Amino acid sequence: MRYADDSEGRGMAVDGEVVRGSGEADEPGWEVDPDDEWGVAVITTVGRQLKLRREAVEMRVCDFARAVGYGEDLVYKVEAGRRIPRREYLERADEVLGAGGLLAAAWEDVKRVRYPRRVRELAKLEAQAVEIGVYESISINGLLQTPEHARALFEAWQPAYSEEDLERVLAARMARQSVFDRSPAPALSFVLEEAALRRRVGSTMVCRRQLERLLEVGRLRNVTLQVMPTSSGAHPGLSGRIEILKFADGTAMGRSDGAYNGRPTSEPKQLRILELRYGTIRAQALPPAESLTLIEHVLGET
Repeated sequence: MRYADDSEGRGMAVDGEVVRGSGEADEPGWEVDPDDEWGVAVITTVGRQLKLRREAVEMRVCDFARAVGYGEDLVYKVEAGRRIPRREYLERADEVLGAGGLLAAAWEDVKRVRYPRRVRELAKLEAQAVEIGVYESISINGLLQTPEHARALFEAWQPAYSEEDLERVLAARMARQSVFDRSPAPALSFVLEEAALRRRVGSTMVCRRQLERLLEVGRLRNVTLQVMPTSSGAHPGLSGRIEILKFADGTAMGRSDGAYNGRPTSEPKQLRILELRYGTIRAQALPPAESLTLIEHVLGET
């Protein structure tokens, strides 16, 4: 299983999403991450339940596959715990096998592991953080992206995603935005490069909606949104993204593309360096009010 970061590369980051499975892209469902022990256990158990229920009614795989409208190969893989079934598969299986809702209810467990472990860990960290600070060097951060903007980015990947994989990574990215719905709300700060605002991603309407979304988020009381103008000089973020997450117990975690091999760190000395760099970036960026004015200006030009 390969991983892509939130915007520009194909390596796991604190702001990462899972990418595509290897092959079989035409089949409904998703590949199981073999390194995700909990996910493997859940999918194996669900697959076993499906198989036992099918055998209990003495239905052959070929007949079951025909009844649910999927290929026999997929049925074998789901029952063997090698393929994550989609919700509609479980609902159709429940109906065909007369399970009275038991198989359909398995979706509550499946949906928790449909995104690989690292993505779930990221979402969990963001859900626990009381402060999140992000500087993005070349793109708009995933927490700020509209679905249409994110889709356009994913559609630009090479090699291309299958439609199944594209829907999966898109859903994962959008699910992380539940951080805006938390109560009490975390303190969120973002610094974006002006060039990212002007980069044409998708159609004109997609670009306009993305800029409008930035204005909406930037006006939230718990959000500080700043723009680094292209006219600014050199700053500590030119080597790449910086992310810092702080938690209620006083601990923190951060990473930077230009430090510590891009790996997440919770070591106090390294965190202080990242905080120093991020603070310097925020000091050099436009103040929030001027940043929103610039975004409005770019929107007017779009």
